[in-house]
Amino acid sequence: MLTKRGQRRPRRTELDDASRQIRSVFVLTGVFSSAINLMMLASPIYMLQVYDRVLTTGRMETLVLLSVLMAGALAVFGILDALRGLVNARTAIWLTTKLSPVLLAGGVRARLVGDNAGTQPLRDLAQCQSFLSSQAFIALFDAPWTVAFLIMIWLLHPVLGIFATGSALFLILVGALNELMTRSGTHTSNTAQIAALQQADMMFRNAEVVRAMGMMGSLSARWGQVNDAYLGSSLKVAERSALIIGFAKFSRYLVQSSALGIGAFLVISGETTGGAMIASSILLGRMLGPIEHILGGWRSITAARIAYGRLKARLQEVPPEQVRTRLPRPYGHVALQNVTCSLPGTRTPVLNNVSFNIVPGEALAVIGPSASGKSTLCRLLTGVLAPTDGVIRLDGTNLQHWRNDQLGAAIGYLPQDVELFAGTIRDNIARMQDAEDSQIVQAAMLAHAHELIQRLPQGYETSIGDAGARLSGGQRQRIGLARAVFGDPKLIILDEPNANLDQAGENALAATIRDLKQAGVALLIVGHRPSTLAQADKLLLLKEGKVELYGTREEVIGRLRLASPDGRPTLPQKAGNAADAENPQQEMEMLAAQ
Repeated sequence: MLTKRGQRRPRRTELDDASRQIRSVFVLTGVFSSAINLMMLASPIYMLQVYDRVLTTGRMETLVLLSVLMAGALAVFGILDALRGLVNARTAIWLTTKLSPVLLAGGVRARLVGDNAGTQPLRDLAQCQSFLSSQAFIALFDAPWTVAFLIMIWLLHPVLGIFATGSALFLILVGALNELMTRSGTHTSNTAQIAALQQADMMFRNAEVVRAMGMMGSLSARWGQVNDAYLGSSLKVAERSALIIGFAKFSRYLVQSSALGIGAFLVISGETTGGAMIASSILLGRMLGPIEHILGGWRSITAARIAYGRLKARLQEVPPEQVRTRLPRPYGHVALQNVTCSLPGTRTPVLNNVSFNIVPGEALAVIGPSASGKSTLCRLLTGVLAPTDGVIRLDGTNLQHWRNDQLGAAIGYLPQDVELFAGTIRDNIARMQDAEDSQIVQAAMLAHAHELIQRLPQGYETSIGDAGARLSGGQRQRIGLARAVFGDPKLIILDEPNANLDQAGENALAATIRDLKQAGVALLIVGHRPSTLAQADKLLLLKEGKVELYGTREEVIGRLRLASPDGRPTLPQKAGNAADAENPQQEMEMLAAQ
């Protein structure tokens, strides 16, 4: 939807919906605050009556009645204040419960297109949650009652009213000064803190490389520069805020004491009573209390406002996934029609006009030099990336039209860098779902990893540590293969599946591919080794993102042989991979002979 000036109108986000739903809670908090502030009048009224009525008349029954009424009002005050706190705390928890899954899913989708926000949106949500249950938030609802208390002070005596009005205006000016002096510093501090946390997360994720290559010093220095900027701006804001808040507290206590002095002068002059003097002092304290709480919590108010703005912008930038109709379970017919793909933020195509098809029970091996687009092709087939042009169809349906959960269950994917999750072997094979034991063991046996798992200390219940840190590269790859075949997927994509495998792992992988083909699974395999390519029905040679050769294995090998100067087929090598550089011509000759 466009505005009158032709600009796109911001869409309604989940945060907007949540804010609309909790408006009724804010109204309830306002009602509670009104009742609480009315009950707070019990104390000054009690003082006024005791000094001006009980002490002059000496009526004990009046004192008892006033004391009972005051105790009842304060009891109601305590109950309402507790209820208000409970309502705000539960509202904060509800907001977090509602938005956390949205932000988590949005963060995963954004990361796929190169966004590096990480967990910052969740930290912003936590900041908003903390603010909603803080005294500063409650003080915002108490602030309007300062006017009511001020009117009551005016009714006691105009001089006291003038003094109270000047005091309130003075503290408001102090608050405005606090905002002006800390606003830019707070923004700078927040931005620097986010950058420092992102750099620290990067170091934690790459701890092995940091340690092994002696990068700790240089990375720490870089992190220190950003963190020093955060600490410096944070310290500057804290110092300014502390000075202003300290001055505000001094002013409030001075004002409240001065009110007693002015009241005493008026009593001596015969212009008011002792009860009015005490009551005005109490009312002045109630009136200035919310202002002081707001000043004291101004940093949290500002931080919450900034966090809320970031959350709103974030949800605008990362819209939710479109809800798709659940389609019948696919059979595994894959077709790419003139697919072109550019990575997010770039214009140069990584893949250009790529077309091929895979039928169930068939294996397509994709070969080619580095940076030819092989891994990008794998990401396209999993739905992680969307084509810039052309279409990918699964069982005749555009891949983008499948529900994400349904597509994920129908696809098995083994990436180059196998990422496992903290938990057990069982959890990772089951894709972190609650699954039957038989399904998990079946997947492990299909991947020929059952015996490997049984040799681990706790078998399937072995904890693998963060990202599988307690497993070797080959073990992670074989567990990743078991995860890929879990749930009887119809399309399995293996990106360099034997990069870390020994001979036993190679044999297990070959047996798995054979079994999957017999089960009618469509396979796409990126790799160069003959042990993998020997079971391919078709070969696809990519070069600079374009299809150089495509056809049956025998056709492609024959054309490679004809194109070779010495008449022997040469397999394009992946630069930097020692395992793929072992006598390529001999390997291709062995493959051609099979």
